[in-house]
Amino acid sequence: QVQLVESGGGLVQAGGSLDLSCEASGRTSNDYTMAWFRQTPGKEREFVAAVRRTGGGRHYVDSASGRFTILRDTAVNTLLLQMSSLKPEDTAVYYCAAGAVLSVQASDYDTWGQGTQVTVSS
Repeated sequence: QVQLVESGGGLVQAGGSLDLSCEASGRTSNDYTMAWFRQTPGKEREFVAAVRRTGGGRHYVDSASGRFTILRDTAVNTLLLQMSSLKPEDTAVYYCAAGAVLSVQASDYDTWGQGTQVTVSS
């Protein structure tokens, strides 16, 4: 019943910043743990960051720690991913996900957005 729509992707130079948004709608959407994953062709979907509805329990992939920040604005059911010091290896399709528990495994999430492309050029 939860629907997710990502936005904010685009082309950015290495070292630059980019903010992604995920708008959630539908019944019980504010009861979900939400997360960001990313995927490149031929690779498994990779966990990036997650946060519980309360805003606590934040987790980040090691490569994103210190550069990315995940925020959840429960008032408007919006999830944000603030990215800075971007590197070419951050290039991927970024997906917003929702699930019942905090997890780094993509299979533990029930609902996914369609993704937004982030391309970091050198």
